[in-house]
Formats: sequence, C-alpha cells, structure tokens
Amino acid sequence: MKTYSIALIPGDGIGRDVTASAWTVLETVAKHSGFALTGTELPWSCRFFKETGRMMPEDGIETLRRFDAILLGAVGWPTEVPDSVSLHGLLLPIRKAFVQYANIRPHRLLPGVRGPLRAESFDILCIRENTEGEYSGAGGRVHQGTLDEVAVETSIFTRAGVERILRFGFEQARARRGRLASVTKSNAQKYSMVFWDEITRKLAADYPDVDVTSYHVDALAARMIMDPQSLDVVVASNLFGDILTDIGAAIQGGLGYAASANINPDRSAPSMFEPVHGSAPDIAHLGIANPIAAIWSGAMMLEHLGEKDAAGRVMNAIEATTARGVGTTAGKDRTDAITSAVVAALT
Repeated sequence: MKTYSIALIPGDGIGRDVTASAWTVLETVAKHSGFALTGTELPWSCRFFKETGRMMPEDGIETLRRFDAILLGAVGWPTEVPDSVSLHGLLLPIRKAFVQYANIRPHRLLPGVRGPLRAESFDILCIRENTEGEYSGAGGRVHQGTLDEVAVETSIFTRAGVERILRFGFEQARARRGRLASVTKSNAQKYSMVFWDEITRKLAADYPDVDVTSYHVDALAARMIMDPQSLDVVVASNLFGDILTDIGAAIQGGLGYAASANINPDRSAPSMFEPVHGSAPDIAHLGIANPIAAIWSGAMMLEHLGEKDAAGRVMNAIEATTARGVGTTAGKDRTDAITSAVVAALT
C-alpha cells in the first residue's frame, strides 16, 4: 500500500481546528481509496515563538524536507506576535526554501453557497508568483525613529522567476478553457511590469492555442467583480496575486471557502497546502470555524500527490455537504458538524 508522509502544522487559532477537520476527512478517504497517510504534527506557531524566540526551529526546513507534503492551518496572533515576524519566520521561508513558486487558488461557488455577485457560473484559477517580486524582502530602514527616517522596499523580478510562473499559467490555461489573463501595472511601473509584459508576449508564441490578454491590475480587479465569467486562468505577481485572490475569495462566498496550494512544480521538495483565511483569534475558542477551505486544500494536496480519484471524492463530498445547506452560512454550523457531514458524504 502506498503511504504518504505529511507534515501537519496547525499553527494558531482556528488553524488547529480546521487542520484537524481536514485530516479527519483525508484519513477517511485514504482508508477507502487504497493508500495510507501518516501525519506528524509540528507545534510551530506564535506560541512556539513566544516560548523559543523562533517561529520554527533552526533546522525546521531540513525537518520538513523529508515529508511528501505539508498541510498548514493558519499562522498569526497579531496581539502577541507582529504579523511581519510570524510571516517572515515561517510561511515565507518555507515557500522560498522549497521553491514553491506557484501559488494556486481556485475561485468558484460551491453548490448552495451564495456569493455577493449576481454572477454564479464563474470558475477562475488564480496563479500567483510565490517566491520573489514584491515580497522578496529586499530593502531596509535607516535613521529609525528620527525625522529623517527612510524605508526602502525593493521588488525583485528575475527572468527565470517571471518566465516559469507565466509558463505554469499557460500550461494551466491549456489544460482548462484556453484563456490566460496576465496581470501587471505596466503603465505606472515601467521596469518590472513592462518586463513582465514583454515575457508574456514572448511566451505566447509557444502557446498558440491559448488566448492571452494582458490587464492592468485595477482593470482586472473590476473585471473579477463585474464580469467574472469572462476569466479562466489569471497569473499575477506576488503582491497583485495576493490582493486579487482576496477578491476571488470574497466573490466565492468568503474566506471559509478559499483553498490554496504552494507548489514546487518539479517536485524536488515538498509542496504546501493551506486555507487562505487567517487564524481568526476572535472566534478561535468558539468551535464555529468553517473547515471547508482546509478540506478543499487537502483535496488539492491529494491531487498533487497523484491520488486524483480520492481528491475528486473529497470535492464531491464537499459539494454534497454545501448543497444540503451545511457550511454555507458563517457561524451557523459548528466545525465538527461540517466535518461530520463531509465524512458522511464520503462513505
């Protein structure tokens, strides 16, 4: 029997609850699909930071390297640890060390879920560059605390980085409906974004079967709200992709349905799967967090591992659950009730 070794990082707040839910569903589908999952829980979190001074141990990356995949809950507790510390101490180092340069986020309405738009038939796959760009971490501050203080944040765009994420987007579009929207702000950012547009045009020649349109990010944001059905695959830089996918989460009914995958496409290191929502400290003790985004992220993990039938079963179970009205209204159903409904739909 094939066995996959999974690193579980529940993290903070509701991350613990939704990771437990996702793991229950994943173990159930594995049991009925002829493979096994072994999970190792790692306590890396803001609590871990307060106890040790680090978000993860010094050898954390090497610890993670031996796993087939990583399932992350949510990280952050801003009243205890600044977000800039928690993000740069755990999530970003993992993405960069394992070259998880493709962040994939699906945006569509599940059955029974009502979004804020009149449109209901959209199916958008957002591909966000995940390891460089605006989140490269290059820069600094001088004369801190004085009237002469200066802060510099430098975006880093490499030809290799831009070309590989665009090519990944082209391949996804080719496998779907053949439409790619490439997003920049080249009218205002005349170096990095013009560079991105040039590489988009260059690669388009290799994909004559894909219809390519370049958008400015503000225009694409408006299109996601006014005409989401017109979009198929959207590919964007780290910052623009981050913002646009929050719009995507909103139009699909909220962050409780927003799944994501941080992919190392050449599989030289583990990929990481996580719901997009944060740790939500205000509801962490109430047991009402929606685990669907975490479960959906788990389905994406199974597909990446090659267990496509099992991934499809999980997605069918999620859709059967929401079609019954379970997990479709924020705070109405308890986390364990939604989990039980998904498990019941699997069997």
